[in-house]
Amino acid sequence: MPESVTTGRAPRARRFLVCEPRHFAVRYAINPWMHPDTRVDVDLAREQWRSLIQAYRAHGHAVDTVDPVPGLPDMVFAANSAVVVGGRVFGSLFHAPERRPESGHYDTWFKAAGYDVHRPESVCEGEGDLVWTGRYVLAGTGFRTTREAHREVQEFFGHPVVSLTLVDPYFYHLDTALFVLDDDNVCYYPEAFSPGSREVLARLYPDAVRATRDDALAFGLNSVSDGRHVFIAPQAEALAARLGEHGYLPVPVDLSELHKAGGGIKCCTQEIRS
Repeated sequence: MPESVTTGRAPRARRFLVCEPRHFAVRYAINPWMHPDTRVDVDLAREQWRSLIQAYRAHGHAVDTVDPVPGLPDMVFAANSAVVVGGRVFGSLFHAPERRPESGHYDTWFKAAGYDVHRPESVCEGEGDLVWTGRYVLAGTGFRTTREAHREVQEFFGHPVVSLTLVDPYFYHLDTALFVLDDDNVCYYPEAFSPGSREVLARLYPDAVRATRDDALAFGLNSVSDGRHVFIAPQAEALAARLGEHGYLPVPVDLSELHKAGGGIKCCTQEIRS
């Protein structure tokens, strides 16, 4: 590949908040991936999750943990708990009643760490639907987070919020259909979005890495990038190769056991931006 493509990809150290899947299970169905009769190997889920944490630390990222709580099997999906920009925390109000108790436990962690937490008035599922780009917030709606919450987020952070409508129930959160590569670019699956939202993304990111439905179904878009390294599901081989062609370095991490609940690498990862 041209040298210009491979140079200039600089990683930036991040700080992540995570929660061990000690009590992970699929006990209810709130997305198309979830089937309560699915058998879950908790030991395997924990082993895969630990491999993600090890990968983060091996690449220079700080990792904090919140204690898992019995009876909250989806608490492992820390991204849904809040969005943090400039040291300010906008909390969550889950769409599903089964998940609403998670918010209080994450709020307690943030407050103990010295943060104030804004409680949303409208349904809002944290970084699941709110993606900070470094300049503005890309905000998903259609299945979980409401447009009213988008307005709350803009008022709270004082940054522009760009609303994007999701139309495919398999990609019910924005972080299943799009992730930020660096301060200038994103990777996304266009058909997960309404026609108008696709036009918005094309205008904002004309050089975006575009993914296929197969990439998205392999949880390839539920990835985390530090600007150079992309922590990605190994099942998304074609997308990983495409990212490599654009100068990014894929770091495969298998969270296939957690895919049974519709979550992957990004779902497990809340970024704390000071």
